Amino acid sequence: MIILITGASHTGKTALAQKLLEKYKYPYFSIDHLKMGLIRSGNTTLTPMDDDKLTKYLWPIVCEMIKTAIENKQNLIVEGCYIPFDWAKDFDEEYLANIKYYCLIMSEKYIKNHFEDIKKYACVIENRLDDESCTLDNVLEDNAFFLKLAHKHNLNFILIDDSYKIEI
Repeated sequence: MIILITGASHTGKTALAQKLLEKYKYPYFSIDHLKMGLIRSGNTTLTPMDDDKLTKYLWPIVCEMIKTAIENKQNLIVEGCYIPFDWAKDFDEEYLANIKYYCLIMSEKYIKNHFEDIKKYACVIENRLDDESCTLDNVLEDNAFFLKLAHKHNLNFILIDDSYKIEI
Protein backbone atom coordinates (compact mmCIF):
# COMPACT_ATOMS: atom_id res chain seq x y z
CA MET A 1 0.00 0.00 0.00
CA ILE A 2 1.16 3.49 -0.86
CA ILE A 3 -0.11 6.38 1.24
CA LEU A 4 0.26 9.87 -0.21
CA ILE A 5 0.06 12.75 2.26
CA THR A 6 0.04 16.28 0.95
CA GLY A 7 -1.17 19.70 2.00
CA ALA A 8 0.02 23.22 2.55
CA SER A 9 3.11 23.97 4.59
CA HIS A 10 2.70 23.56 8.36
CA THR A 11 -0.34 21.26 8.15
CA GLY A 12 1.46 18.32 9.80
CA LYS A 13 2.28 16.11 6.83
CA THR A 14 5.60 14.92 8.24
CA ALA A 15 4.20 14.48 11.76
CA LEU A 16 1.35 12.34 10.38
CA ALA A 17 3.80 10.26 8.32
CA GLN A 18 5.89 9.71 11.46
CA LYS A 19 2.80 8.57 13.42
CA LEU A 20 1.87 6.16 10.62
CA LEU A 21 5.42 4.80 10.61
CA GLU A 22 5.25 4.19 14.35
CA LYS A 23 1.80 2.55 14.21
CA TYR A 24 2.00 0.51 10.99
CA LYS A 25 5.77 0.23 10.47
CA TYR A 26 5.42 1.58 6.91
CA PRO A 27 8.52 3.54 5.98
CA TYR A 28 8.00 7.08 4.80
CA PHE A 29 9.72 9.20 2.23
CA SER A 30 9.76 12.98 2.50
CA ILE A 31 9.81 14.65 -0.90
CA ASP A 32 11.58 17.56 0.83
CA HIS A 33 14.63 15.30 1.29
CA LEU A 34 14.75 14.57 -2.43
CA LYS A 35 14.30 18.29 -3.18
CA MET A 36 17.13 19.37 -0.89
CA GLY A 37 19.41 16.56 -2.08
CA LEU A 38 19.01 17.66 -5.68
CA ILE A 39 19.41 21.35 -4.83
CA ARG A 40 22.43 20.91 -2.53
CA SER A 41 24.17 18.53 -4.93
CA GLY A 42 23.86 21.03 -7.76
CA ASN A 43 21.72 18.69 -9.85
CA THR A 44 19.19 21.49 -10.32
CA THR A 45 19.30 25.27 -10.33
CA LEU A 46 15.86 25.41 -8.69
CA THR A 47 15.61 26.82 -5.17
CA PRO A 48 13.35 25.88 -2.24
CA MET A 49 11.14 28.84 -3.21
CA ASP A 50 10.33 27.46 -6.69
CA ASP A 51 7.29 25.45 -5.58
CA ASP A 52 5.47 25.07 -8.92
CA LYS A 53 8.65 24.30 -10.81
CA LEU A 54 9.74 21.86 -8.11
CA THR A 55 6.47 19.95 -8.38
CA LYS A 56 6.98 19.55 -12.14
CA TYR A 57 10.63 18.55 -11.59
CA LEU A 58 10.17 16.17 -8.64
CA TRP A 59 6.85 14.48 -9.36
CA PRO A 60 8.01 12.35 -12.34
CA ILE A 61 10.77 10.91 -10.13
CA VAL A 62 8.47 10.33 -7.16
CA CYS A 63 5.80 8.83 -9.42
CA GLU A 64 8.22 6.19 -10.72
CA MET A 65 9.40 5.45 -7.17
CA ILE A 66 5.77 4.80 -6.22
CA LYS A 67 5.28 2.48 -9.20
CA THR A 68 8.43 0.57 -8.27
CA ALA A 69 7.27 0.15 -4.66
CA ILE A 70 3.88 -1.16 -5.84
CA GLU A 71 5.51 -3.56 -8.32
CA ASN A 72 7.68 -4.87 -5.49
CA LYS A 73 4.65 -5.17 -3.17
CA GLN A 74 6.21 -2.75 -0.70
CA ASN A 75 4.39 -0.36 1.61
CA LEU A 76 5.46 3.26 1.53
CA ILE A 77 4.23 6.59 2.83
CA VAL A 78 5.14 9.54 0.59
CA GLU A 79 4.67 12.98 2.09
CA GLY A 80 5.20 16.46 0.79
CA CYS A 81 3.60 19.44 -0.86
CA TYR A 82 5.03 18.50 -4.28
CA ILE A 83 2.25 16.07 -5.21
CA PRO A 84 0.22 17.59 -8.05
CA PHE A 85 -3.56 17.79 -7.74
CA ASP A 86 -3.93 15.72 -10.92
CA TRP A 87 -1.57 13.03 -9.58
CA ALA A 88 -3.89 10.12 -10.40
CA LYS A 89 -3.56 10.65 -14.17
CA ASP A 90 -0.01 9.29 -13.95
CA PHE A 91 -1.11 5.83 -12.79
CA ASP A 92 -2.99 2.98 -14.43
CA GLU A 93 -5.85 1.36 -12.50
CA GLU A 94 -3.60 -1.46 -11.23
CA TYR A 95 -1.44 1.13 -9.49
CA LEU A 96 -4.34 3.30 -8.29
CA ALA A 97 -5.82 0.31 -6.47
CA ASN A 98 -2.73 0.38 -4.24
CA ILE A 99 -2.64 4.12 -3.48
CA LYS A 100 -4.46 6.07 -0.76
CA TYR A 101 -4.33 9.88 -1.01
CA TYR A 102 -4.87 12.36 1.81
CA CYS A 103 -4.59 16.13 1.69
CA LEU A 104 -4.33 17.92 5.05
CA ILE A 105 -6.08 21.28 5.11
CA MET A 106 -6.59 23.67 7.99
CA SER A 107 -9.78 25.71 8.00
CA GLU A 108 -9.67 29.49 8.21
CA LYS A 109 -11.26 29.25 11.67
CA TYR A 110 -8.65 26.76 12.87
CA ILE A 111 -5.76 28.87 11.57
CA LYS A 112 -7.03 32.07 13.14
CA ASN A 113 -7.71 30.36 16.48
CA HIS A 114 -4.50 28.33 16.60
CA PHE A 115 -1.88 30.26 14.67
CA GLU A 116 0.52 30.39 17.63
CA ASP A 117 0.25 26.60 17.97
CA ILE A 118 0.93 26.18 14.26
CA LYS A 119 4.15 28.15 14.66
CA LYS A 120 5.02 26.39 17.92
CA TYR A 121 4.77 22.91 16.35
CA ALA A 122 6.53 23.83 13.09
CA CYS A 123 9.70 21.99 14.14
CA VAL A 124 8.11 18.99 15.88
CA ILE A 125 9.68 16.54 13.37
CA GLU A 126 12.05 18.56 11.22
CA ASN A 127 14.22 21.54 12.03
CA ARG A 128 13.08 24.47 9.91
CA LEU A 129 16.10 26.70 9.49
CA ASP A 130 14.11 29.57 7.99
CA ASP A 131 10.44 29.84 8.88
CA GLU A 132 9.91 33.55 8.21
CA SER A 133 7.36 32.79 5.48
CA CYS A 134 5.05 31.27 8.10
CA THR A 135 2.78 34.26 8.55
CA LEU A 136 -0.92 34.24 9.28
CA ASP A 137 -1.70 35.57 5.79
CA ASN A 138 0.52 32.98 4.05
CA VAL A 139 -0.92 30.07 6.02
CA LEU A 140 -4.48 31.24 5.30
CA GLU A 141 -3.72 31.70 1.61
CA ASP A 142 -1.94 28.36 1.21
CA ASN A 143 -4.70 26.38 2.91
CA ALA A 144 -7.43 28.15 0.92
CA PHE A 145 -5.53 27.27 -2.26
CA PHE A 146 -5.28 23.58 -1.29
CA LEU A 147 -8.97 23.48 -0.32
CA LYS A 148 -10.05 25.05 -3.62
CA LEU A 149 -8.00 22.62 -5.71
CA ALA A 150 -8.95 19.59 -3.61
CA HIS A 151 -12.60 20.41 -4.34
CA LYS A 152 -11.88 21.11 -8.01
CA HIS A 153 -10.13 17.75 -8.47
CA ASN A 154 -12.55 15.86 -6.17
CA LEU A 155 -9.69 14.73 -3.92
CA ASN A 156 -9.82 13.15 -0.50
CA PHE A 157 -8.92 15.72 2.14
CA ILE A 158 -8.89 15.94 5.90
CA LEU A 159 -10.19 19.28 7.15
CA ILE A 160 -8.63 20.36 10.42
CA ASP A 161 -11.31 22.63 11.83
CA ASP A 162 -11.88 22.57 15.61
CA SER A 163 -8.89 20.72 17.00
CA TYR A 164 -5.86 19.06 15.49
CA LYS A 165 -6.76 15.43 15.88
CA ILE A 166 -6.25 13.05 12.99
CA GLU A 167 -7.34 9.47 13.55
CA ILE A 168 -4.94 6.91 12.13
